[in-house]
This record gives sequence, structure tokens and C-alpha cells, in this order.
Amino acid sequence: MSPVRSAAIAVGLVLAALVGVMATRDSGHGSVSTHLVGQPAPPLVGTTIDDEEWDLDAQRGRWVLVNFFSTTCVPCIVEHPELVAFAEAHADADDVRIVSVAFDDSAAAVERFFREQGGGWPVLAAGTGHIAVDWGVIAVPESYLVSPSEHVAAKVIGGVKADELEALLAEASGS
Repeated sequence: MSPVRSAAIAVGLVLAALVGVMATRDSGHGSVSTHLVGQPAPPLVGTTIDDEEWDLDAQRGRWVLVNFFSTTCVPCIVEHPELVAFAEAHADADDVRIVSVAFDDSAAAVERFFREQGGGWPVLAAGTGHIAVDWGVIAVPESYLVSPSEHVAAKVIGGVKADELEALLAEASGS
């Protein structure tokens, strides 16, 4: 057998093995891993759509859900009422805060979206590209649950549901 043919067969076998691994691996919220989970949360500082400064460090001592979204992203639009419900469920206890970070969106569109769809939490809309890079965001929606000690406890890729967030919070807090 010629060396070229042997090399082609070897490359074909490696590619077939790779396809097999990718096709049979777990997927879904429960299997997502990231280099940030278990690590200190990256800095998260910015100006909200209400023109107030917001800093993750000021939230030390409570859980924070960092939600990356876009007003043109259908799963982001679908998950928004779930985020509103989650925020409302924790409003009295003030034990969990939400901050949304716009991903490749205009501040005007973000302001309009929150005015029309609700959500009374801080929203960072301008100059957020570096934040998404620091957090390793690939596509929206993505959410990160940050512990009271400011470590990333979990990452969720895709739209969230209020009951799933509750379960994630209970699991992360050991409740």
C-alpha cells in the first residue's frame, strides 16, 4: 500500500472517530461546562440604561444571575418573562439579583425592549463587547449564576425557565 493511501486511510479513521464522539456526547443544560465554573467571576462593571454605575463587586454576599441577551434573539425574547418571574419571586427576600448584558445590540433597542417587556433589574447596554469576551460568551442567550463569594457556580446556554433557575440556585446553594 502506498504511503499516500495509508495516510488517507489514517485521516479518514480519525475523522470517523471524531464524528462518532461528537454525535454521541451529552448535550443540554446539565452537561455544559466552562472554564469559568468554579472560578472567580470576571469583572463586570458598566453603566446601566438608567445611567447608573453597576459593579458586580458591590453585589458580594448575594447570588447574581448574569444574563447575556439581544433584543433580536428569539430565545432571548422567549426567556424574558421567565427572568421577570424569577426576579419577582426573589424581590422580597432580595437574595438574588439579575443583571442583563446586551450582546451586539443598540442601547436604544435595549431601552425600548425593557420598557415594553418589563424587568426592573440593571441592564448594561453600551460598550459591553469586552464583557462578553471576558465571560466567554459565544452566542445568546447565555446566563451565569454567580455565588455570594463571586465565584461562577453555573453556566446555562440557551433560554432559561424560572423553575430551572430555582433548581439551579437550590443545587448551587446546597438547599
